[in-house]
Amino acid sequence: MSFGEPNNPYGPPPQQPPNTPGYGVPQTPPYPQQPYPQQAYPQQPYPPQYPGGHHPGGPAEMPRPTRVAQILVGVIALAHAILAGAYVYFLTQWDEVMTEAGITGDAEAERFADLGKGVVVFFLGLASVFAILGLVLLLQYAKGGNTVRVCSIVYSSFAIVTGIFMLAYWGLGLLLMAVSIVAIVLSAKRESAAWFQRPRY
Repeated sequence: MSFGEPNNPYGPPPQQPPNTPGYGVPQTPPYPQQPYPQQAYPQQPYPPQYPGGHHPGGPAEMPRPTRVAQILVGVIALAHAILAGAYVYFLTQWDEVMTEAGITGDAEAERFADLGKGVVVFFLGLASVFAILGLVLLLQYAKGGNTVRVCSIVYSSFAIVTGIFMLAYWGLGLLLMAVSIVAIVLSAKRESAAWFQRPRY
């Protein structure tokens, strides 16, 4: 056997053709590196704002229901101040009214008159205290905590009692009751709770 025959199993292995372009798998040049485009992200405000002026720590501004509740508490305080003024005027006219009614000189009648005058003085003091309390609550809405909200609900609840006593005065008592009920509802809303329970730094 000749080792030069191409089909000779004992001959040397055939030469592999070189891996050159145009023979076998075509060679592809390497692709150039493409730079990745950098996306520009808009700068987020700090702290992030949410609809209604809210952020994760609570509302950034006083919600509208809370603002209306504050105004209504001011109306209730003003009503008590006017009521206190009416009691003061009534007391200044007390002696003259008692004289015209013929009470002077009758010991029994004067005793009941003095009792009635004491009741008027008591209501005068009560109306004055409620007017002052309402003013204090009104001024604490911007910076006060949850205690202000609870006190506003209690304050408005007692104002309903005042409205019941004032029902005879041209419907003013009914108006005061309606204002007090709306103030209670608005103070109890979730927005008001979030405002008064917000963290303070």
